Amino acid sequence: MNATTSQQCTGYDSPLGLSRRKVLQSFGMGLGSIALTQMECARMLHAREGVLDQVHHTPKAKRVIYLFQSGGPSQLDLFDYRPELEKAHGQQLPDEIRKGQRLTAMSGNQASLPMVKSPFKYTQHGESGQWISEVLPNIADIADDICIVRSMHTEAINHGPAVTHMQTGSQFPGRPSMGAWLDYGLGTENDDLPAFVILVTKNKGGQPLLTRLWGSGFLPSRYQGTRFRSGQDPVLYLSNPQGLSAEARRQMLDRLKDLHELKLQKQSNPDLESRIAQYELAFRMQQSIPEVTNTADEPEHTFKLYGEAAKNPGSYSANCLLARRLAERGVRFIQLYHPGWDQHGGLIGGLRNQAKETDQASAALVTDLKQRGLLDDTLIIWGGEFGRTNYCQGKLNGENFGRDHHPRCFSLWMAGGGIKGGVTHGETDPLGYNIANNGVHVHDFHATILHLLGIDHERLTYKYQGRRFRLTDVHGEVVSNIIR
Repeated sequence: MNATTSQQCTGYDSPLGLSRRKVLQSFGMGLGSIALTQMECARMLHAREGVLDQVHHTPKAKRVIYLFQSGGPSQLDLFDYRPELEKAHGQQLPDEIRKGQRLTAMSGNQASLPMVKSPFKYTQHGESGQWISEVLPNIADIADDICIVRSMHTEAINHGPAVTHMQTGSQFPGRPSMGAWLDYGLGTENDDLPAFVILVTKNKGGQPLLTRLWGSGFLPSRYQGTRFRSGQDPVLYLSNPQGLSAEARRQMLDRLKDLHELKLQKQSNPDLESRIAQYELAFRMQQSIPEVTNTADEPEHTFKLYGEAAKNPGSYSANCLLARRLAERGVRFIQLYHPGWDQHGGLIGGLRNQAKETDQASAALVTDLKQRGLLDDTLIIWGGEFGRTNYCQGKLNGENFGRDHHPRCFSLWMAGGGIKGGVTHGETDPLGYNIANNGVHVHDFHATILHLLGIDHERLTYKYQGRRFRLTDVHGEVVSNIIR
């Protein structure tokens, strides 16, 4: 697709600049227009392709599994080894390092800001020699498969704006989520499952995860994510009411579609089209969802790989296993959320617990996909919305200290899908407070993900209220150094 054509892809208008309404009006309301409307409905209900006729360049990834660690994991205690911080333990944060930068209200009024070393031991792993904390032994085992980005940064200093920024490209609510953008642009490889699936670890506290994080924003609603839940009904309201057979449901949908088509003959209505598509997908999902969520057919060695918790639906381990099953079936974007990384206090125990819940299954997902030949075209991302400070929040008191929010630098890792393994990208200063080189902004992160999927982030746009929007807004550069 050339740049001119892509700029005209709005989801409502054809690449020729003619809406369906104009086409129908030119045909009149005779048999030709009825046939055209029915053909359009059939295309929408079954093909589910994206607005891009073709990708902008050869993709390296077909799908994304995003293991989002909500709360802000402490990079200094997981991936960003800073030996100089050990020497500076207990000393006041120097003004020349802070440079008058904004702090949160939780630590900004402290009388002192004593720097604190990591209580965990770091060692090098793999042939690449990547530094990884002792609390992540399983991720350490796949060091040569992952790229650790230690120079992420954002402007958002509080959870709500920061998580929204990572998920939608904007700190402000109302923009489409990344999964919605990919569904809009690329569509799905499986007509019987959503292109964009959400899995949230059950029974976890922490910051609230609002539905806007996987919403479609101003895109048509059919592009929003579908949340799967643990329990008998993974998707709410999907099962037929008691006493209603599948045949009766099919007849009802057919009659409803006939009525909707009559409406579409008079006027194009994107919301109505989305509703028809969602009804039809829901009907097909009544068969596909029970099959994909039932892990009883998995061999015992798979549960051993992911951990015993993988047998507990809704756990992080079970969600990682389910993510692999969804990826196998062509789901485009699989978003996991695991809350609980907000260690303002009790960091040692809290971080150990979070690592215990996520380490084995995260590494298992990479290993499992690699063994099945799916890692090369599946992009896996592990990370949160910001990092933690190098100074102590509250008093430096044994094991009860914490770290405050820190947007100026944080770490995440990526694997598969065209990413170089065994690479560490970017560096923070010796005390781990500011980025020293190769910074990666949230917009750069998003631009890189789209690039790996064959999309030029400047050319996937949507016209809304007179302006063409994109995931990266008016920013973003592809981080080419981490792409193989």
